[in-house]
Amino acid sequence: MIRIIMSGCNGKMGQVITRLVSETQDCQIVAGFDIFDGIKNEYPVYKNPNDCQEEADVIIDFSHPNSLKNLLSYALSKNIPVVVATTGLSNQQILNLNEVSKKIPIFFSANMSLGINLLIDLVAKAAKLLEDSFDIEIIEKHHNQKIDAPSGTALAIADAISSNLSQNKEYVYDRHSVRKKRSKNEIGIHAVRGGTIAGEHSVIFAGNDEIIEFNHYATSKEIFAVGALKAARFMVHQKPGMYSMKNLIGSL
Repeated sequence: MIRIIMSGCNGKMGQVITRLVSETQDCQIVAGFDIFDGIKNEYPVYKNPNDCQEEADVIIDFSHPNSLKNLLSYALSKNIPVVVATTGLSNQQILNLNEVSKKIPIFFSANMSLGINLLIDLVAKAAKLLEDSFDIEIIEKHHNQKIDAPSGTALAIADAISSNLSQNKEYVYDRHSVRKKRSKNEIGIHAVRGGTIAGEHSVIFAGNDEIIEFNHYATSKEIFAVGALKAARFMVHQKPGMYSMKNLIGSL
C-alpha cells in the first residue's frame, strides 16, 4: 500500500485525487496539508506540515506556490519523495526544486496529463523539421479562476520547441502595443481565460499556403489527477534526482 500525503488536499485537484485514491486498491491518503480546513476528509488535515506525525511514502503537491518552501523543508526532514504539480512557480522556486532533488526524489511537471506530454514531444519534432518556413503560435485556454498566464504548459511547449531549433526563439506575449510585422525569430503565446475550461492548448505552424495544427483538449481535471497518481507510484521507487513526465512515460 502506497501511503500518500496530499498537499493542497482541500483544493479542486486535491479533492479529485482524494476521490480517485478512495477508489484504488494500492494507494491510501494518510494525511493532508491545507490552509483551508472547511472540508471534512477521512484523513487528518494540517495547516502546518510540521504538525503531521503520519508516515508516508510520497507527497503529491497541488497547492499554491507560496506553500512550496515549507513543504520541501518537511519533505527533506522526513526524506519523502515529492510530486510537484503546482503551477505558477517562479524561476527561483524551480531552481530550489533542483537543489532539493540532490537529496530527495523530486518529480516536477507543468502538466500532469500524459496526452499533453505526448503533444509536447510531437511538436518538438515538428519544429525541427519545419523551422525554416513556418511561423509558430501557441494558444492556451483555461477557466476564469486560473491565476497564472500564460500557463506553465504553454511555456513548457514553447521551451520544448525552442530547444529543438538552431537558435532560441523570442517569446512574444502581446503585440497590440507595437506596430510592426511579425519577426521570424519569435513564438507567439496567447492566453484565454473564461468559464470552466479545464484546459486547451493549440500549437499552430503557419507556412506558405498551409497550416499544421496540434491540439489537446482536457474535458475534466481528472486527467491531471490520474497522471499525478501515476507519478506518485513511479516516484516511490526512485533515488534522489529530478524527474519529469518524460521519465514516467519512458518507464511505461
